Amino acid sequence: MTEIEIKKENKAIAQEYKELLRISYQKLSTEDKKLIRKAFDVAVDAHQEQRRKSGEAYIFHPIAVAKIVASQIGLGPTSIAAALLHDVVEDSEITVEDIENMFNPKVAQLVDGLTKISKIQKDLNSSMQAENFRKMILTLNDDVRVILIKLADRLHNMQTMESMVDYKQTKIASETLYIYAPLAHRLGLYNIKTQLEDLGLKYTEPAVYKNIVDKIKETKEEQDEYIKNISDVIKKSLDEEGIDYIIKGRPKSIYSIRRKMKAQNVSYDEVYDKFALRIVYKSNAHDEKFLAWKIYSIVTDHYRPSPSRLRDWISSPKSTGYEALHITVMGPLGRWVEVQVRSERMDEIAEKGYAAHYKYKQGATEESGLDIWLNQLKEALENQEKNAVDFVEDFKMNLYSKEIFVFTPTGEIKSLPKGATTLDFAFSIHSAIGVRTRGTKVNGKLVPLNYELKSGDQIEVITSDNQKPTPHWLNYVTTSRARTKIKNVLNENTKKIAEEGKELLTRKLRHLKVTLNEKTINELVVFLKLKTSLDLFYRVGNGTIENQKLKDFAALKSNSFINFFKNKIKRSPSANVEQISKEEIISNYDLLVFGPEQDKLEYKLSACCNPIVGDDVFGFLTINEGIKVHKKDCPNSLSLQSNYAYRVIKAKWIDSSQQEFKAVLIITGMDFLGLTNELTKVISSNMNINIQSISLTTEAGLFNGKVAVIVKNNTILEKMMAKIRKIEGIDKVTRVYKN
Repeated sequence: MTEIEIKKENKAIAQEYKELLRISYQKLSTEDKKLIRKAFDVAVDAHQEQRRKSGEAYIFHPIAVAKIVASQIGLGPTSIAAALLHDVVEDSEITVEDIENMFNPKVAQLVDGLTKISKIQKDLNSSMQAENFRKMILTLNDDVRVILIKLADRLHNMQTMESMVDYKQTKIASETLYIYAPLAHRLGLYNIKTQLEDLGLKYTEPAVYKNIVDKIKETKEEQDEYIKNISDVIKKSLDEEGIDYIIKGRPKSIYSIRRKMKAQNVSYDEVYDKFALRIVYKSNAHDEKFLAWKIYSIVTDHYRPSPSRLRDWISSPKSTGYEALHITVMGPLGRWVEVQVRSERMDEIAEKGYAAHYKYKQGATEESGLDIWLNQLKEALENQEKNAVDFVEDFKMNLYSKEIFVFTPTGEIKSLPKGATTLDFAFSIHSAIGVRTRGTKVNGKLVPLNYELKSGDQIEVITSDNQKPTPHWLNYVTTSRARTKIKNVLNENTKKIAEEGKELLTRKLRHLKVTLNEKTINELVVFLKLKTSLDLFYRVGNGTIENQKLKDFAALKSNSFINFFKNKIKRSPSANVEQISKEEIISNYDLLVFGPEQDKLEYKLSACCNPIVGDDVFGFLTINEGIKVHKKDCPNSLSLQSNYAYRVIKAKWIDSSQQEFKAVLIITGMDFLGLTNELTKVISSNMNINIQSISLTTEAGLFNGKVAVIVKNNTILEKMMAKIRKIEGIDKVTRVYKN
């Protein structure tokens, strides 16, 4: 770099630092500013030789993270300093002890937590990302601010990914959607959650993202005018009532529009509530609820509300601390519009999450909903043997879940995820009560343990000292807390049976002249398509593994792979031994190639998304079934690419002439005479495609059809679907992936 460029860069760094102080959410004292300045100087010195992939000085990254921490999350000087220093230990000779000596124990503790997340040792037998996530959640026990700074770090990384290679962009975006966005949501950081989701979509489905962005731009002027018309009507009435407020239009996020398009199987134009109004009013604590319902009354005087879509989070705040009234009303031109009503305090908590909630709770004795949630989380972490991937799935399952509010027999209110059962409720009271649950009553009536609770239910738990959990209980619960406790109790019994099974297996294999050692155990686990050695010993112990299976394994050990299959076929009278060859045992597929060298490998098409030739796909290396091929927009795609990025293989179609595929279409429209004939004519005669099955049902002039066809590739399928759409009366033609 030239001297002029260096001076220009240093000036830009200084400007960013000044901006950091200016936008801080909390008031900074002289001492606070000294702390931040010192952290800034140490970070500049530590990163002076580093540059990001984009070419800019690395120090811009920690400053950007600190700005997000200071303004969007709203944390104070200690967190801002830790954000500036978050990569210093990893990237320089400075140690955590040095930071403690230079600053204070709290800054050092936060930096240490952030460094541990980056340096975590990854267990190759489980998901790297799940282990990373588990480690990150464990830091919540020390200080939630570690997670908040990590979210800021992830947000800035997502904002600056353009210079990365494609596969890294996909991996980082997938794990962001899989873990970080739900976590931001659960911590009440809705603004950051929205940014993470939109950026995640940008890199996981770039074409879809661009299409929605372009559509939003095209319709922006029309939407702005529409929102202005509604706002003007409401403003007039609010002004007449003397309410102090601001009102603004808020378009739905790109990700939420995409989610609705997928969930409802509609196009962008068919998503009706793409915009919302937010009314933020000034109020003292005494009048807050009164004014919210007064504004509700004014809004519904002008526009008809949908009773089923009223969300009252003022009377019963979310466990994140979120409070607001959400009203969905029918606006002009028959469009649904969401109106959010919040006080300034509620708005601050909605935007800043934990930090604002903490600010308003300071000095209060009552625990916040978030504090309660963190305490529950600690219990979930007690079981160190829990599989990391299961941990993520259980945790995620409760992140986005909607809440219900139920009562104990004494009238105490409890919040549970929507879909929770009476057994979940028992474990939410105390794990000791949960494991001894014999029966449950809801509103005075005896109900099954898997009875799904509704808001307002009052539950009584009947216990017995002789009661113990059974494996069926895992089907009766939805919360991770209950599932973890049940598994713990069941595992104790499993281990006892497994110990007996190991001794029994040793004797049986000795009889077959096979020594039980670590290599044999691993081979047996793979051969029997199990997951762990514990599974193996447990199944031997309870007698579910037949002796013939062990004899087959012994044959495989003593003979060749081919001989093993010949032995199996000899036991089948209809089989012809002469027909068996290595080539027939290993299927030859030549339609897909894998990896940078375009290798031809054995693979299976995944049943969860049924890809066909022409679909964008990727390969996934499973433990027991080789490579499985998934569509890139498969429902499991995010989970696989996030949790097991190291097992994802690039895949590309190279030939589609030798194999046919089944595709299932759902067709809806208006019924008319001869429709079936018209459909079969378009599919069979015009497209030279085989119909495997066709079924139509009609009701009051509408029909629903399901057609299964055999096609060569995706291009032919798309052309056929386009022709079907042109048939008079046809409304929708969609492809489904589960038959």
